[in-house]
Amino acid sequence: MTAPDVADAPEDDGFGPVTYEPLSRIQQIGGARLHAAWTAIPHVTHFEEADVTTVDAERMRLNEDNPDRRLTLLAWVARASVLALQVFPRFCASLDTDGRRLVLKRYQNLGIAVETPAGLVVAAIHHAASMTLQQLGVAISDLAARGREGKLKPTEMEGSCFTISSLGGLGGTGFTPIINPPEVAILGICPARLRPACVAGKVEPRLIMPLSLSYDHRVLNGADAARFCAFLRDRLASGLK
Repeated sequence: MTAPDVADAPEDDGFGPVTYEPLSRIQQIGGARLHAAWTAIPHVTHFEEADVTTVDAERMRLNEDNPDRRLTLLAWVARASVLALQVFPRFCASLDTDGRRLVLKRYQNLGIAVETPAGLVVAAIHHAASMTLQQLGVAISDLAARGREGKLKPTEMEGSCFTISSLGGLGGTGFTPIINPPEVAILGICPARLRPACVAGKVEPRLIMPLSLSYDHRVLNGADAARFCAFLRDRLASGLK
């Protein structure tokens, strides 16, 4: 993709020189959708922390055995999310167009926020419940790689029912992700960091990952969000057991 056009010569806005950069079509469409979602959906964000020390040790072991298919912690979060959606189906739902009925989806298609040259999009992993941990990891890596290359197909950006937005190694300790309509919830994750924690009465370093769950308060409430996040926290801490 070519670089965006900018004005050849800066203009003066009264305070100093400025240039203009047009938004891509994806940014324009995505911006309008996000604005509509933020203004139409009553967002609430629940924050939680998950001890991912055990799953990170498993991740490193699996990556040593399969160096050509390296997994990130996002694969474990995706698998834990699928399990959570099966236990809490209201998080895998949407409001009917008349706002009087809740459409409970009996499938788990995970949306993954992916960077592309033209802007951020949500790519869908269809039939995520039927995938193993390794298959989910491969699917996430494939979508991310093709997203960076601008090679995602339109059909791969449809049908998600719950989205995960990961800041990966970029940084941050928490954020409030905006729901991707017609979904009713979105999970944000920040990089895991080593922190001192009390385990069996002793202080030791543990790898802690911040979780941020934004949800539609018309459909879900704080107790729902707390139970959902507690499920994620406990599954991740136990290595998905």
